[in-house]
Amino acid sequence: MKPNRILKNVLFYVILFFFVIAIVQRLSPVTPEVQHIPTGDLLEKIDQGQVERLVYDENRRVVTGQLQDGTRFRANVPELNLETIREWRAKGVEVDTRPVEETPWWTTLLTNLLPMVLVVAVLLFILQQTQGTGSRVMQFGKSRARLHQPDEKRRITFDDVAGYEEVKEELKEIVDYLKNPRRYIELGARIPKGVLLYGPPGTGKTHMARAVAGEAGVPFYYISGSDFVEMFVGVGASRVRDLFEQAKRNAPAIVFIDEIDAVGRQRGAGYGGGHDEREQTLNQLLVEMDGFGTNEGIIVMAATNRPDVLDPALLRPGRFDRQIVIDRPDLVAREAILKVHTRSKPLAPDVDLALLARRTPGFTGADLENLVNEAALLAARRRKKQIDMQDFEDAIDRIVGGGPERRTRVMSEKEKQRVAYHEAGHALVAKLLPNTDPVHKISIIPRGAALGYVMQLPTEDRYLITRQEILDRVTMALAGRAAEELVFGEVSTGAQDDLEKSTKMVRRMITEFGMSDELGPMTFGHKMDAPFLGRDLIRERNYSEEVAAAIDRGISEIINDCYERALRLLREHRDKLERIAQTLLEKETIQAEELDDLLRDEADEPAAAAGEKAS
Repeated sequence: MKPNRILKNVLFYVILFFFVIAIVQRLSPVTPEVQHIPTGDLLEKIDQGQVERLVYDENRRVVTGQLQDGTRFRANVPELNLETIREWRAKGVEVDTRPVEETPWWTTLLTNLLPMVLVVAVLLFILQQTQGTGSRVMQFGKSRARLHQPDEKRRITFDDVAGYEEVKEELKEIVDYLKNPRRYIELGARIPKGVLLYGPPGTGKTHMARAVAGEAGVPFYYISGSDFVEMFVGVGASRVRDLFEQAKRNAPAIVFIDEIDAVGRQRGAGYGGGHDEREQTLNQLLVEMDGFGTNEGIIVMAATNRPDVLDPALLRPGRFDRQIVIDRPDLVAREAILKVHTRSKPLAPDVDLALLARRTPGFTGADLENLVNEAALLAARRRKKQIDMQDFEDAIDRIVGGGPERRTRVMSEKEKQRVAYHEAGHALVAKLLPNTDPVHKISIIPRGAALGYVMQLPTEDRYLITRQEILDRVTMALAGRAAEELVFGEVSTGAQDDLEKSTKMVRRMITEFGMSDELGPMTFGHKMDAPFLGRDLIRERNYSEEVAAAIDRGISEIINDCYERALRLLREHRDKLERIAQTLLEKETIQAEELDDLLRDEADEPAAAAGEKAS
């Protein structure tokens, strides 16, 4: 804690202490040993000679004294003159007076100023707490950007960023400019003012920006878009000005704004007009990006997951000139990322990072880091000295399956049998169809919300999908329900998620991909241009009721055809379905090699042997 902050807190509590003491003294009651008597009783006791002595306080017009029997008393007297004093002395009463005391000046000053000082101190304390722990009183207009100097020990470079070779090549130009600006200035080249990094969450946008700063060896200012917006109007704009002033003083430098969509969303999109705090902050950001020259040594980098909601003025040339996509890593990049995250961890000899990269399609860099950490936690829990392949396999199952195995969930034999045939149906149809990914594992051990699962292992990253591949995937998804109907004669609620995914996939096939025989190569409906409503929250309908009926009819026909196809395949290979289901009931988990052995027909080996002999 800073010394000035400690001094302010101590001063506040000292003032509060003295204020409480003054109030207690004002409200303190009369001492209980002193008896209060009326003025008439006092005069009567004086006449009877019961009073020994009296003291008259001219400030409060109060008489205090003592009776002959030692009792102390107190009485109110409006005014005491010399004649009355003489009469009381003649009756044997010792009378004394206490002169009027002048109130000390410091008491008057403290009494008048203390409430005002206390109110001001409380207001300052409230303002300080409103602005958070790390900020100073009345300085909430200052930028909250954190400065990372290039000489820090934990310096990040491109060597710490695995994969994304094309993105690195794109950013090396920025690094070279920050290192050698004169070369570009002499040629009259205009380096981009701003670089926007966008892509899915967890792909390493912030990490990439830190690597640029580390490679160039320049100061790195990091701030989140939400740090600009405050409860007071105008504070965000003030923080933007202060941020760029700091960057200019330390140029060359990189200013990185994370989650810029928090402040850079499109104006006039339902956020309360053009004078609210967020839009004023965006306006100031636009002005500041226009306010410095192209060769002043300041590069503004920003990251977002939603480039579609940003204001067009923010993306025009001269502000964010360069926009770079950081997408999910491909197979080669995933293997490189796994090497980076496992280089400081003890791995067993059986760990195959290439296989792990194949098993994690769609994983981002953050997902892969989490995978390695989960595997390390599992190995530590099992008292191992090294992380082996089984730990990685279990970690992938834990992440993909939505949680750890729930072996404590007790299912009846009837439900367990139904789950086994359901998963066996998925696996068998996936093996029989030509356009599905290979099956890697089947399990009927509950995990997360699922009672069982079939895990497939893609052989390569796919960026396009054909119509037949979609139909095969839908058929495979419906095979679990078909197996239940074939074996038990009725279906259960276990296929609810399969039905939902299949229907959504077929609807997109018709309305977005133009793969309908009846409607032809057309798309139907488009997303509303209303970013304030959120992603995919509303889709405008731009077709008639007849087309809507045709879409529904097409979805129903395709779903029913795929379902009948799954039933037909399962009927033709009923013996294999029984083998898989019975093995699942016995072992609960089947690996890919075991599945291949179960599906290999007994007549295949003699036929193969006869073929070899004939050749």
